[in-house]
Amino acid sequence: MKILYVAAEALPFASSGGLGDVIGSLPEALNKLPDTEVRVVMPLYGTVPDAFRKDFRFLGSKTVELSWRKQYCGIFSYEYRGVTFYFVDNEYYFKRSRIYGEFDDGERFAFFCRAALEILPDIGYFPDILHAHDWHAALSTVYLKRVYAHKDARYSSIKSVITIHNIQYQGVYGRELIGDVFALGEEDIPCLEYDGAINLLKGGIDVSDAVTTVSPTYAEEILTPAYSSGLYKVLCGILNGIDRKYYNPSKDKEIAANYSSRNIAGKSECRAALRSSLGLPQKDVPLLAVVSRLAGHKGLDLLMLCGDELLESDVQLVVLGQGEKAYEEYFASLQRRFPDKCRALITYDRALSKRIYAAADVFIMPSKSEPCGLAQMIASRYGAIPVVHDTGGLHDSIKDISSKNGNGFTFAAYSSDELLKTVRRAVSLYSDRRDGFEALRKKVMNVDFTWKKSALNYKKLYEKLILE
Repeated sequence: MKILYVAAEALPFASSGGLGDVIGSLPEALNKLPDTEVRVVMPLYGTVPDAFRKDFRFLGSKTVELSWRKQYCGIFSYEYRGVTFYFVDNEYYFKRSRIYGEFDDGERFAFFCRAALEILPDIGYFPDILHAHDWHAALSTVYLKRVYAHKDARYSSIKSVITIHNIQYQGVYGRELIGDVFALGEEDIPCLEYDGAINLLKGGIDVSDAVTTVSPTYAEEILTPAYSSGLYKVLCGILNGIDRKYYNPSKDKEIAANYSSRNIAGKSECRAALRSSLGLPQKDVPLLAVVSRLAGHKGLDLLMLCGDELLESDVQLVVLGQGEKAYEEYFASLQRRFPDKCRALITYDRALSKRIYAAADVFIMPSKSEPCGLAQMIASRYGAIPVVHDTGGLHDSIKDISSKNGNGFTFAAYSSDELLKTVRRAVSLYSDRRDGFEALRKKVMNVDFTWKKSALNYKKLYEKLILE
């Protein structure tokens, strides 16, 4: 089977979060399975490091039409860990300081989706499956089914899959852009229209042969009004995984000391090093951590309600992230009120996040909704025991220690009281039964959050589509 992933980001080239982690590691896992080849196409952003660029192979260039526009499209390739990546080059659209958040994102990603299909003859790779990820890539499935399949027989047999990583982000635009920006006709409006607007994610869902999301529980949740952000569709959930080579405390060069579940001593060195760098006292108290986008759906409203009470206990808290101003200001004020117990690091820094994971004893993730969540898996890998709200992918990956296969602490009711009570359970285990806490730490480090099982599930899905 030949599969082409169409995605806006991928580690280690350009990433803003979980999507980049997935596209940077799932193809590698799939390529290890027999009779399966995954390649990836993504934009060539100006932020892609020169360390990779110098070894890119230039395959050629062509003109890609987007309505009345005729845009340059350069094509580069690079092999990374056994996976071929293709890069769509257009400096007008992609030589920016950030991946998303530009005024013309709709046009930028429409060009990218069109280019992803246009370059197939040039790269000599017509896949059996085109697999688009999130709204930025959704138009690739729409263009495939409604444009290219009708004008070129080589495209007509390609099946399509779209994966929803976060249904809150859908790519919603005015109907007037259907022709001028998205290069589609009035006859295409029904598949894209939702609630009086053009909804690119809805279009991808409408035309794709299969729709998946990133955990079984999230797939069920987004069929309900509370989680669907307005979209209703029957979905299939396959739990994400993490890249155990990239997130590996025994070999990670970005943390203060290496360690493993068999020899945990380096964890203490990492904790001491982080405290020293942040000016926190070197005390024998549990180090709590939050590494998150500072947004409401991440459950930070709960932490705001109980943060002061939590820090009145004998603990320390490190928060890393940026986002909504109210949360940034709250955690900064929490640091001012508890200067010996709290540090608020209002930034996005992947290397620093790994140092925090490596130092932390307890990782707090109280998300109101969570499609899959990778942070709880990464925290586990580094021996930081997760405290999570029992929802979405958190439900599928973390079970409370009261259960047979418990690997963390969970709470069901979405309330600050329940969050505080659950964090205190973790702190009590640390303080009162240190041997039990350390045994749990070693256990969570050995939980299999690799892509092996998920890759097999994706392969079964692809095989089913090809046989239909």
